[in-house]
Amino acid sequence: MLATNGRLKLALQRSGRLTDESVQLLRSCGLAFEHSRQSLSSPCSNFDLDILAIRDDDIPEFVQDGVAHLGIVGQNILSEKQARTRALLPLGFGYCRLMVSVPERSRIRSVRDLAGLRIGTTYPATLRAFLKKQKVAAKIVKLSGSVELSPALNVADAICDIVSTGSTARMNGLRPLLTVMESQAVLVAHPQSLSDKRSGQLIERLLIRVRAVLEARGKRYLMMNAPADALPKLQKVIPSLKSPTVVPLAVSGMVAVHSVVAEDVFWDVMERLKAAGATDIVVVPIETIVR
Repeated sequence: MLATNGRLKLALQRSGRLTDESVQLLRSCGLAFEHSRQSLSSPCSNFDLDILAIRDDDIPEFVQDGVAHLGIVGQNILSEKQARTRALLPLGFGYCRLMVSVPERSRIRSVRDLAGLRIGTTYPATLRAFLKKQKVAAKIVKLSGSVELSPALNVADAICDIVSTGSTARMNGLRPLLTVMESQAVLVAHPQSLSDKRSGQLIERLLIRVRAVLEARGKRYLMMNAPADALPKLQKVIPSLKSPTVVPLAVSGMVAVHSVVAEDVFWDVMERLKAAGATDIVVVPIETIVR
């Protein structure tokens, strides 16, 4: 049953690779709360929202069953649990891949070579669906941990597990064979919470904040002075959300130009702006962009 005390409840990972960035995202949205991994619930003091810190494997069920209106969870967990939730937004962190890996000296070179073999995994449902799609019949060995050790212990011939950098697999003498799915953190919702008047309004308010923070990531606010006659050249260089802001300066024939630039192209853009006549270039971080 959907929680109905007038406050939203959002479940996030109590402790793990998504925890810190989930908390950072919510705080970037202006939410004030004291996060503690020892506390199940952390109420926000400036928004009708309670943060629930729980095991990541339990988040899909919490949202599906209406214990929480919202959840931040990896797509890998969402896929495995097959819970009835609605994905609202990809959040741009917690990137990883669910991959099949095999021993370095193995003769396995393609998905077809897995036919008839044992694959150890903590993601049996996702792997089963993948193998069915590939029309490969293999034995799935469900494990609860230490998946990388299963080939060495002769428990499995291959493994299917989460890979971030691949270093753990290499340390255990494994090489990647194929990717089953790409994953990142997503914001999910209980479907009924979106149609409920009270919770739906709160979710929409929260989504405005989250989208604004995500939109601003990787962007910088650019300010510069330039001769007015250099403006046509500058406009060809400046990447902007729509068009740059141009303000006349007190000095005749000079203008101030403001725009937004992606961080990954900033240095190239700055060099071209300087060559086009820009001076006094200032770049500052952007916290939010509300469209």
